[in-house]
Amino acid sequence: MFKFLKEVVSGSGSGLKDLPYNISEPYASAWGSWVHYRGTSKDDGSPVSIFSLSGSSSQDRHLAAGRNGVKRLRTVRHPNILSFLHSTEVEGFDGPSQKHTIYIVTEPVMPLSEKLKELNLGGTQRDEYYAWGLHQIAKAVSFLNNDCKLVHGNVCVSSVVVTQTLDWKLHAFDVLSEFDANNEAANSPMLQFEWLVGSQYKPMELSKSEWAAIRKSPPWAIDAWGLGCLIYEIFSGLKLTKTEELRNTASIPKSLLPDYQRLLSSAPSRRMNPSKLIDNSEFFQNKLVETIQFMEILNLKDSVEKDSFFRKLPNIAEQLPREIVLKKLLPVLASSLEFGSAAAPALTVLLKMGAWLPPDQFNAKVLPTIVKLFASNDRAIRVSLLQHIDQFGDSLSSQIVDEQVFPHVATGFADTSAFLRELTLKSMLILAPKLSQRTLSGSLLKYLSKLQVDEEPAIRTNTTILLGNIASYMNEGTRKRVLINAFTVRALRDTFPPARSAGILALTVTSSYYDMTEIATRILPNVAVLTIDPDSDVRTKAFQALDQFLSIARQNHEKLTTGVESKVGDSTGVQANASSSLLGWAMSSLTQKGKASDHAPIVNANSSTVSSATSNSSLVPDLQSTEPVRTASMSSFEQIAPPSPTRSADGWGDAEDGSVPDLGDEDGGWDDVDPFEEPKPTSLTNIQAAQKRPVSQPKQPAVNSSRPPPSMKSTIEDEDDPWGSVTAPVPKPATKTLNPKPASSSARNEDDLWGSIAAPAPKSTVKPLKPATVNDDSDPWAAIAAPPPTTKAKPLSSLGRGRGTKQSQPKLGAQRIDRTSSGSSGF
Repeated sequence: MFKFLKEVVSGSGSGLKDLPYNISEPYASAWGSWVHYRGTSKDDGSPVSIFSLSGSSSQDRHLAAGRNGVKRLRTVRHPNILSFLHSTEVEGFDGPSQKHTIYIVTEPVMPLSEKLKELNLGGTQRDEYYAWGLHQIAKAVSFLNNDCKLVHGNVCVSSVVVTQTLDWKLHAFDVLSEFDANNEAANSPMLQFEWLVGSQYKPMELSKSEWAAIRKSPPWAIDAWGLGCLIYEIFSGLKLTKTEELRNTASIPKSLLPDYQRLLSSAPSRRMNPSKLIDNSEFFQNKLVETIQFMEILNLKDSVEKDSFFRKLPNIAEQLPREIVLKKLLPVLASSLEFGSAAAPALTVLLKMGAWLPPDQFNAKVLPTIVKLFASNDRAIRVSLLQHIDQFGDSLSSQIVDEQVFPHVATGFADTSAFLRELTLKSMLILAPKLSQRTLSGSLLKYLSKLQVDEEPAIRTNTTILLGNIASYMNEGTRKRVLINAFTVRALRDTFPPARSAGILALTVTSSYYDMTEIATRILPNVAVLTIDPDSDVRTKAFQALDQFLSIARQNHEKLTTGVESKVGDSTGVQANASSSLLGWAMSSLTQKGKASDHAPIVNANSSTVSSATSNSSLVPDLQSTEPVRTASMSSFEQIAPPSPTRSADGWGDAEDGSVPDLGDEDGGWDDVDPFEEPKPTSLTNIQAAQKRPVSQPKQPAVNSSRPPPSMKSTIEDEDDPWGSVTAPVPKPATKTLNPKPASSSARNEDDLWGSIAAPAPKSTVKPLKPATVNDDSDPWAAIAAPPPTTKAKPLSSLGRGRGTKQSQPKLGAQRIDRTSSGSSGF
């Protein structure tokens, strides 16, 4: 028989090829002559239940009752009545015999008797779950009797099934009929198919077929008796075999016993209305029933009631049966959060319940709701998600984080609430490893650049810490563009001492990413300044960092000298020490997950503590590194750093051969910093020489016609002095020396960086015959000029060719000097 049904439903039979469902194994029990099968949808593979009823001919009495059940189940809808999906009736063959079969497809359910054995509950938990189930069946019966004026006729264990969420639902509507109270004198059967009901389930009036008495009774009289039979069967654990067994009340709970006796009253008119059983019975007043009822009408509750309820729910959930919590409460709670009826505290309860699920079920039942909640505009929901992100962050796939989660989380970077900005920043410790390089370099680093100049010092500190922790996820070009600028130019110059400490320690942890040139020219000079920092903790960390980087430099020196890389000795210890103390105080709110060895913090709390950006409690939580800190070794100096890639979508600009990155307005936000410029040795020497030059007027040397003027003698030396152009220019002598040393003007222009803005020297208008011996009183630069020649020149012609003796007019020369000089000449 089973083989025949399986072939028919799967499409290989002669009449049911188009049924969009597949049949599986049957359950051990079902109501009446029906067979209950497991099934799946051909479209999406979702589970269903398939009920089949077969007869030898289309006029079979069972088939007629089955058609009545199909019609009633299709038309009657209630939350506690089995949900109808599909039905059909086909003709087939079982060997030589012809068979007529009715199929009903419903939501996936399981027979109540089998489910109770599977749950195997006991004590208070059993009574609470039974109370909830009876409450649901009583509501269904009350709906049929009081609202629809229908009589089910056979309420018992076999007519009740259980859904995947452990809800009890009523089915088996083959006997279902209208309550005909208007025709009180009629003796015709009111229940057309009452012969399907077992005699042990029939009340006295139905057993005797007293239809007139039944019509005079309340509509619920027959089904109230059936509820009594159901109560007996579930608490005794036995199938009712005869009516006399109902008198055995030993297994019935004392709080339910009075109502049980009223349901089984011998007088139909005195039997308890199922609606009163729901409202008045003490047995239904328990935590499970009250909790589920509250959640079902959550939309009608105000915010105060919701907050109070969800704050108590974690403790209540601990006392309820675990399977009921996971299969019943968890789906209701997830649905309430998803559609906005639940308050933010419900998320904490959802995550606590979700932690009891296996990973695969957590990903299927809880994670989709959480991902949808990231799009919520409710700030309380967003805060709760960020506070508990460590509990579900590892379960999020990289694609979901990059495409669905991060775009919504990123809005918190610019939020007006400092507390939310801080939580958003901390969440990146979990999310950053799952981001693509495009999102990491193009979006995240731009947000971090703005947070590094945030008005809250705690946020600035945490930003530096986060950059140190996610450096391993950046590509080589991004690290060169970001790390040194972020740590030295901003963090080390921050006015907040813990921010400076974080910058130092971040440099030590990421030391393996810097080449020797960067360490010597950009890191050591900036760290050395902090050895005189007002804060003692900053000074201590600065000395530790100097020891580490100098050790790296020493190893590089030894390698270049001997050609053999020395072992990482003390420097390794220094770096490990730094690693153990870096970033420890900055992100303590993140709960450690997994084994301690798997989540060792990059650094532990040291001597500094920081106040929170929004409260008086501890500032910022311990950050944990996701990868072990790499110790700097000499192998990192054996390779030449490759040139960084050209400007790309990450917005950090170019950084070639370890040079300072050229950050434009679009370069991720680190464009307003002034990177440390590598000093040129020649310029430094000239600057020092210029600083040592005396300001006062030099004494006049003794007159010596055989020695050339000092100004001509120092011409070559002054060519390399970049400071000479901002001093008063030395005038050319009015005479020609005996042994002149002409200087190349082109060479001077190439070497003098300041030549374009210096005042030009005055031109001579006379050509001396002999070296001058007396100072020219008309020269306004005499006070600061080099000693004049000791001999007076013979005046030349105005053409300056030496053909005349008339002295040239000094007025022209004085005006040229006055016009270009920055000194005071009296004009």
